Amino acid sequence: MTEDPGVLDKRLLVFEPEFASVMRQGEREGNTLSATLRQAWDTGNLRTLVKHAANGTTGAHVSIVGHITKDELLRYLTRTESANGFANRFLWVMVRRSKELPFGGTVPESDLSGLKVRLRQALDVARDRGRMVMDEAARALWAAEYHELSSERPGMLGCVTGRAEPQVLRLALLYALLDAADMIRESHLRAALALWRYCDDSCRYIFGDDLGDPVADEILRALRARGPNGMTRNDIREHFGRHRDSQQVGRALTLLHEHRLACMETEATGGRPAERWYCTRAKSAKSAERFADTAHSAHTAHALGAEA
Repeated sequence: MTEDPGVLDKRLLVFEPEFASVMRQGEREGNTLSATLRQAWDTGNLRTLVKHAANGTTGAHVSIVGHITKDELLRYLTRTESANGFANRFLWVMVRRSKELPFGGTVPESDLSGLKVRLRQALDVARDRGRMVMDEAARALWAAEYHELSSERPGMLGCVTGRAEPQVLRLALLYALLDAADMIRESHLRAALALWRYCDDSCRYIFGDDLGDPVADEILRALRARGPNGMTRNDIREHFGRHRDSQQVGRALTLLHEHRLACMETEATGGRPAERWYCTRAKSAKSAERFADTAHSAHTAHALGAEA
């Protein structure tokens, strides 16, 4: 029996203009596509789970470029897939066309020729690179940014952005290699952070900041709709038609408060104080308005005093 010696070039670039079809395949019972893609991102060591003549590869480098609409992504990306790490191994980028081109668009070859030469030179240099490290300025920047990158987030947003640190490091490495540099410098890391923040903003736009708790998410939507007026606990119970008991509402409010999505103030009622809850963004806006009014009043009083 002769073993297949394999190939030296283990790179694979997959372009999928209908990425929704890939996600539909992953939903089928027994399908291992999701697990395979996760292993490819982690190690590049892949193997089929069969007893005889199993196929496998080590050190594979797989890149995927896929296109999907926001509605399709939300429809097919189940919470199971997002939680098991499938989604956060991709960089999600929200894009729109910048112009209408009825007859298509082409880039002149003269514009591409210089780019091709530079890319070929960068690849030749990158093949001989060994271990890449950060210089001192990049290390200082990385230490300053690490806490925010590694902080936990709730809900779907947290699931799809849960690998921020390794994603930024990979991007910084790519920028350094494309620059034919021998180290990851501050400029490379700043470029990686800028791209990641755009991806992070895209995820926030696509997935929102739902917690995955239906009661808490519904309360948050109601609080946002009420804006700076907020809602009392009784208002919240009425919002659900009193089909949610006080314990369910209390747990949901505690969850929102823990994730800093909602805050509470007590109000005097002549009897037992009432709780009024606000979406934190609406509360911040209300506080800003109060501050602006106070500042304006103080400025007016000062001006009148000066005139007197």
